[in-house]
Amino acid sequence: MTLWRKWRVRILMILAVLGPGFITANVDNDSGGIFTYSQAGAQFGYTLLWTMIPITLALIVVQEMCARMGAVTGKGLSDLIREEFGLRMTFVMMILLVVVNFTNVVAEFSGIAGSMSLFHISKYISVPICAVLVWALVVKGDYKAVEKIFLFASVFYIVYIIAGVQSHADWHTALIETVKMPPRSVWSDKAYLYMTVGVIGTTISPWMQFYLQSSIVEKGVTVRQFKASRLDVIVGSFFTDIVGWFIIVVCAATLFAHGMKNVADAADAAQSLRPFAGDYAYILFAAGLFNASLFAASILPLSTAYTVCEGLGFESGVDKRWNQAPVFYWFYTLLIAMGASIVLIPNFPMVPMIILSQVLNGVLLPIVLIFMLKLINKHELMGEYTNKAWFNCVAWGTALIVIGLSAVMLWNAVHGGS
Repeated sequence: MTLWRKWRVRILMILAVLGPGFITANVDNDSGGIFTYSQAGAQFGYTLLWTMIPITLALIVVQEMCARMGAVTGKGLSDLIREEFGLRMTFVMMILLVVVNFTNVVAEFSGIAGSMSLFHISKYISVPICAVLVWALVVKGDYKAVEKIFLFASVFYIVYIIAGVQSHADWHTALIETVKMPPRSVWSDKAYLYMTVGVIGTTISPWMQFYLQSSIVEKGVTVRQFKASRLDVIVGSFFTDIVGWFIIVVCAATLFAHGMKNVADAADAAQSLRPFAGDYAYILFAAGLFNASLFAASILPLSTAYTVCEGLGFESGVDKRWNQAPVFYWFYTLLIAMGASIVLIPNFPMVPMIILSQVLNGVLLPIVLIFMLKLINKHELMGEYTNKAWFNCVAWGTALIVIGLSAVMLWNAVHGGS
């Protein structure tokens, strides 16, 4: 077998296993994530690229645990929380998650409105049309069809890599800054510290864990197929963070280099690129933002519907018909309708809503991570697939770091980053 044929077989094998892990990781590059990466590049140039390595490692560790629990138990995360910790605890978790996820849904429709405004399309046209498309995709499709569309949307993030190439960046400096820590002097800069927390903290959101595990279960992944699912998680984590790396590079090479160190939101970042990177990069960046917002507006309500129905014992799943899972579909419909309607309010404060969604993510995430770590270390639940000692050290270390970052994010958000 020639070298080319070997590589072709490997590439085809990777593409064959792409699914829940790849989709979940990429949705995290939503309008809020793109804004955070854009601001990092615009404000501090290449000096925050070092964060992408710990981001990737943290994402792999947390997502791998969720995928493993789904494959071993055949149950979603909220299902396990209900069974192991009781209905009362689950109900409290569901209330918190619905509130947090709803603010995220509104933030994604805000991203749709902002990205389409760059193409001179009013939010009163773009938001209702996209809401109907998102609703029809899930309600009228089955799991395989929906997954294929989500995978296509994930791959579309490659436009940010193309935009990065178009930006004529200083690639030598970018690569050096990726693998070395910044000088100690930067840590006395509160703005730099705040942005460091934001870039790392935007990676792992509470909804991701529930959606990934539910998708693993609905896809029918078992222990036998788990190696492929682990590869899916790893590939997805690397791809999404490569995209984040390129977003920082694009804005560092254009906005930072020309002294434009502040952007109001992700749409403003795309608009600001135009004079420096040209129409081509501007269109790619704006199209990527629209794709990211529409993609996340599909996944977040779906994740919420999965979580609530599993936690409270209702039927759920894209493969089920409306009359088989009415609560699942009605709840999904309600989230989309309300999220889109709020964004259509005249003079709606879209940027504060995006910031609020990130703050609430930071509040809930530590609770979810602790539940996950307690569950995955229960021998009677996971058998031989509990965390090994070394993985437990990495997992708890990651959890504690993410909890610490979330606490700092919350503190900074409440006190205005001062």
